[in-house]
Amino acid sequence: MKNSGWLRINSNNILNKTEISSINDISVKKSRCSCQIMLKMNILLTNDDGIYAEGLWALYEKFVRRHSVTVVAPDRERSAVGHGITLYQPLRTNIVNINNGFTGYAVNGTPADCVKMGLMEILDTKPDMVISGINPGANVGVNLNYSGTVAAAKEAALYNVPAIAVSIQGRQAADYDHAAHFTSTLAENIYKKGLPFGTFLNVNIPDIPTDKIEGVRISKQGTTLYSEYLEKRTDPRNRIYYWHGHDSNTSFKDPEIDGAALDDNFISITPIKCDMTDYKMLDELKRWNIT
Repeated sequence: MKNSGWLRINSNNILNKTEISSINDISVKKSRCSCQIMLKMNILLTNDDGIYAEGLWALYEKFVRRHSVTVVAPDRERSAVGHGITLYQPLRTNIVNINNGFTGYAVNGTPADCVKMGLMEILDTKPDMVISGINPGANVGVNLNYSGTVAAAKEAALYNVPAIAVSIQGRQAADYDHAAHFTSTLAENIYKKGLPFGTFLNVNIPDIPTDKIEGVRISKQGTTLYSEYLEKRTDPRNRIYYWHGHDSNTSFKDPEIDGAALDDNFISITPIKCDMTDYKMLDELKRWNIT
């Protein structure tokens, strides 16, 4: 990453301007205060790609060195399930062991189910933070409405637990380590400063070498629909079926939205609210005199 290797977030620039600098202001620096001690958090990790996903365990390996970490994740791929929860079948958990000796809880439910299970049943105390990811493939723009990764962080925010949804651009990520490192640094910053109730951070990281990343851009969510299509096909029994797809080569005109930040090789951080009320329209509706 350019300049001193990492990034700085200027709090005055939230949802406003671009900041390109070092990560000094976001880092936890012992040198600033001789009495400062190493932070130790209780962290719940989850995702929507399943408990064996590489990005999830990259986060675990990074955080477990300094923090207490519990993994509760779907037992299989649950991408694009949104904020669905399981109501009409029982939820089950199994303890699984990963090849490198790590242990986690696999849940036969959605990412939101996993957060509920972690908060209500598995953990003895409320965690300091929930982190969902690292998702292979960006979660920007309208895709936040479909993402299981984002939904898990949103579920945590509803329980008043600080949360991050983190994704890396590209379906075949070359390296999760730098994304895990940045997430760790950001998490410590959140732990110090806090987040408002019902707000979480959606983070998207370019899948490029660290020294090619331009910095951090505090961005807003894009709302432009992608160019979508349904590809119609016929199976050997002459029955019609469809594959959903979209054009991934979308151009972004507004440089302050999340997708544009990624295209410009910035890490995008977007604060997302759980409250979906349109307050401007709320006042307008009151003037309609609906009876």
